[in-house]
Amino acid sequence: MFEQLHTPEDIFSFKLGSALSMEHDVEKILADLEEHAQRPELKTMFREQAAVTRQQAANIEQSFALLGEKVDDSPSPVTKGLAAEGKAAIRKTDDAIVDAVILAGALEAAHYQIAVYEVLVTNAHARGAADVAALLGQNLAQEEAAKDAIKAVATRISTEGIAYHPTSTPGAAHTAPAAVADPTAAR
Repeated sequence: MFEQLHTPEDIFSFKLGSALSMEHDVEKILADLEEHAQRPELKTMFREQAAVTRQQAANIEQSFALLGEKVDDSPSPVTKGLAAEGKAAIRKTDDAIVDAVILAGALEAAHYQIAVYEVLVTNAHARGAADVAALLGQNLAQEEAAKDAIKAVATRISTEGIAYHPTSTPGAAHTAPAAVADPTAAR
């Protein structure tokens, strides 16, 4: 839609459209993560987050309506890159430890989404669009909750042992391969 951005409103609308594309990309990413996750709790978590993601996309579309603007679908190259990186990592990883790779990728995506919404909420307030800021603030709060949930599961899995054995008793300790690092250690 935009060849050049000339005003702060143009920038905001471009970024809002990019966020909409981001949410559509994330919905596809979540389906992929659900498919490859080994633990049933992760499959459930990603399925539930996909429903939240659809609501976030609806909030963005409603934001465009509140602004009296046509819905823009500016690209989101970052989420496409995160998806490509995640798919490559999943292909290279043994199924027994793939959940650790999946959680690391999901945590990276959540952090990116939080950054996007922080900027959008700030700029919506600056634009005087309190109703839009409130909708985008809901998305931000949901992303922060998702990040916390992902991090809690990643921490528990790394403490219990990263390897997943479907016949194991839930909560039983497993020995993690020495070469696999805690995905939350640097965060």
